[in-house]
Amino acid sequence: MIDFQELMQQRVRRVLLISTLYESFIMSEEGRLQETLLSQFLALNLSQFPDIFRVPNSAEALELLERDGSFDLVISSVNTEDSNVAAMTRAIRDAGHSVPVIALAFSGDELRTLEAHEDVSLLEGIFLWQGDVRILVAMVKSHEDRLNIDNDTGKAGVPAIILVEDNIRFCSSFLPTIYSELFRHTHQLLSEGMSLSQKMVRMRARTKVLLCRTYDEAWAYFQKYEEHIIGVVSDFEFPKNGKLEKHAGLDLCKRVLEARTDVRVVMQSSVEANRQLATEIGASFLLKGSPVLLNDLRQILVDRFGFGDFVFRTPDQREIDRAHDLKSLGEKIRTVPAESIGYHAARNHFSNWLKARTLFTLAERLRPKQVSDFESLEHLRTHILEAIEQIRLERNKKVIADFDRRRFEPAVSITRIGGGSLGGKARGVAFANRILVDSRLGDAYPGILIDVPPAVVLGTHIFDDFLDYEWLRDFAIAPNPDHEIEKRFLAAPFPRAAVADLRAFLQKAKYPLAVRSSSLLEDSLAQPFAGVYQTYFLPNNDRDLDVRLDQLKQTVKRVYASTFAEQAKAYLGITAFRLEEEKMAVMIQELVGVQHEDRFYADFAGVARSYNVYPEPGHEASDGVVAAALGMGRTVVDGSPCLRFNPKHPRQVVGFSSVEYALENSQRTFYALDLGWEAPGRPLAGVVNHPLETAEHDGTLTFLGSTYSAENDSIVDGISRPGVRLITFAQILKHEAFPLARLISELLEKCATGTGGPVEIEFAGNLPSRGRPGRFGFLQLRPLAMSKEREEVKIGDVADEDLLCRSNMVLGNGRVDDIQDIVMVDKETFERSRSREVALIVGRFDAILRKQGRSYLLIGVGRWGSADPHLGIPVGWNQICGAGVIVECGFRDFQVAPSQGTHFFQNLTSSNVGYLTVSSDSRDGFVDWEWLASLPAVREEECVRHIKLEKPMTVTLSGATGEGVIEKP
Repeated sequence: MIDFQELMQQRVRRVLLISTLYESFIMSEEGRLQETLLSQFLALNLSQFPDIFRVPNSAEALELLERDGSFDLVISSVNTEDSNVAAMTRAIRDAGHSVPVIALAFSGDELRTLEAHEDVSLLEGIFLWQGDVRILVAMVKSHEDRLNIDNDTGKAGVPAIILVEDNIRFCSSFLPTIYSELFRHTHQLLSEGMSLSQKMVRMRARTKVLLCRTYDEAWAYFQKYEEHIIGVVSDFEFPKNGKLEKHAGLDLCKRVLEARTDVRVVMQSSVEANRQLATEIGASFLLKGSPVLLNDLRQILVDRFGFGDFVFRTPDQREIDRAHDLKSLGEKIRTVPAESIGYHAARNHFSNWLKARTLFTLAERLRPKQVSDFESLEHLRTHILEAIEQIRLERNKKVIADFDRRRFEPAVSITRIGGGSLGGKARGVAFANRILVDSRLGDAYPGILIDVPPAVVLGTHIFDDFLDYEWLRDFAIAPNPDHEIEKRFLAAPFPRAAVADLRAFLQKAKYPLAVRSSSLLEDSLAQPFAGVYQTYFLPNNDRDLDVRLDQLKQTVKRVYASTFAEQAKAYLGITAFRLEEEKMAVMIQELVGVQHEDRFYADFAGVARSYNVYPEPGHEASDGVVAAALGMGRTVVDGSPCLRFNPKHPRQVVGFSSVEYALENSQRTFYALDLGWEAPGRPLAGVVNHPLETAEHDGTLTFLGSTYSAENDSIVDGISRPGVRLITFAQILKHEAFPLARLISELLEKCATGTGGPVEIEFAGNLPSRGRPGRFGFLQLRPLAMSKEREEVKIGDVADEDLLCRSNMVLGNGRVDDIQDIVMVDKETFERSRSREVALIVGRFDAILRKQGRSYLLIGVGRWGSADPHLGIPVGWNQICGAGVIVECGFRDFQVAPSQGTHFFQNLTSSNVGYLTVSSDSRDGFVDWEWLASLPAVREEECVRHIKLEKPMTVTLSGATGEGVIEKP
């Protein structure tokens, strides 16, 4: 008889995680990393589970390993605070430690840099984070399977699958999918009559997965465990005998089938022609380019290949009830017999179960207590309930709490409806809340409420449930028109359980709402997906709750539909991600502001960055930069005129260094939500643009406004005299009527420390008024995508006559020498009144060049991507994403501030596009427009010309000095 206790003897019990706090946070889903992992580990072994210890850098890792050599596995970010994973692994080996090290990259650029510049031979493996925490489970289980395969096949004949894949990105998708399917189906196959503990023990006998990256490794495994191999999942092309072989996978699978005809074989390739070759040997085939690749893999595993509740018991082992989470545990403890509580407490069952769900603090509070410490079992029951309630309250302040219809309070910062991921944007909000709680920043600013506005997040499982209705997912993935997808989504029923929760939420949430997208991939460093998906605003003020509920459901469906919009599909098409990998969570958040008659808006809103790409003379890039405006934040996000200032030098507002410049670039209108608006039809429906006279009428201009006096040709603080009103934040920045600059500066520092790099935050707030305290709403936090080049680039001495362009304000670092195409908007013939038409033409030219695989130089006037057509060309990122280098020039008649609009900036920097800014005057460089005019055009529409050069240009950008040049061929 098989003793299942003898299986899986070698376990990963202690993991050393080397990452920044932010990386750990986004992986942990607000403190749930170990809970997520242990939900899988409990399905394998009730009594043993790994402890995870995080350090931020290699120095602390080495120090910890010196003190404690009992770690079984090291998982490290590619780039730590003070080193990289390859150098750190060498240091670990030099120090005499043999613990295996697995690298986890957070972007394709990190991965490529690591493989191109470092010796990775000492690493146990390399994986790519793609927003799914299951990759961590797969990393641990893959390592454990290698350790236990000999023992488990020998003692119990445990079966195994060989996975052969040398592409790290695909490997990082395949491995979690395979493990998840194995766990799920193995658990389903176990007899329902078994006790929970028996199921957990028998799960040790689940199929092993052996990951290989070469032919030789795979064949060696097959030879050694031939009688236990039930399947092979193999790529076509990977190394064989030290060389990359086009048909190595086909050779391997043929050889396997010759030895064992009953082995299930699955082959995958990005080349459709290989399907026939796979079919000829009787193998299933997966096309890597398929939008449903992972779903096809899961289906094949199901078709061809083939956590634990707390169980309340009486002392005689009779089961009387079950709890599946902390909430239900508390509910059951209130009702189960006292002798059951005494039985479990005496054996530390509560603390062990809690520890498995990362509730370590509560577990430690309960473990030291003995039953004999209490007067009676009822006193013990009361003690446990009080400890659970206390820890729930503490946890809700720092992490996302599960939504409870009966106990929901709008004051709780963030709650979750449904399972799955929260998505990138909600993770950023949760981390922002964590920063505020840990730093206790509010204590330093009495009289001001500094908070993350309350929000409820619909997890991605609700998105999945919604898409399961009548092949909705297949229809959405297919190339159908946006309006047809939205129509189909609006007609589909919303998951019932979520509807009941939303109704309970709306019963208490009686304030305007922002309904925001929060996809898995949003706000990531690799591809931030900024501005790709939609945000909607709801007045949420109808007297009929059913009307408000219907409006909210329809709005959430519209956000879901934006996942599959043409713009989103086009954006995904230029990334390494597949549409089927993207999942949408939705964040429903209180809109910060105050009601003024039928208008609702914040006194101020904006975006702040801890790193200023274009610092003014005398300022440091590390000082950061703030873009703020009166009213809703659309003004700032869309690149409309607003106020920019250095939070460490708030009195030196460069935008008001001259009267002329101030008049040209000052905010003259503001956005507010119309509270009389009823139904969502488009993302910004109900958001109305108002003149500053309206703000003056509302009383919100007092501390933000200044006045231009035509008599003196001067700008004076305040609005007490007649004249043109301008938004200057004068009373705030000069006299600190509200400590905005100081607060933002301190917050940026704390956030940058927490993420381990530069950050961008969004905020909105209200000034104190009529007994109402001031408020600073911390709306969003995201890491700022910045170029991290390995080498310093020097421009050298290049004569101006040899240059097409010179700039002293650039983004990027490095050299580009393969661009022969230029798409230019002619400065002389461009008319601002036709900028929207020009944007469409540029988009058509971009699509043609992208289809030909030709990167190009884009030159235009005004701000690229500006939502205000009078300030630039309002292109979407998907309309110019084929550009390798972009030049932004001033207009003929006036100069606008350089592009730092949130969405545009994030996409620009994360895509490593070189960006040069040239002002109207000669201070910041030039563009040789005459030379461009002399060149013939391949095609020309309106003022847009496509020029194709006989030889490529050379573009040189220095991130260190902020200088850049484009040399003529």
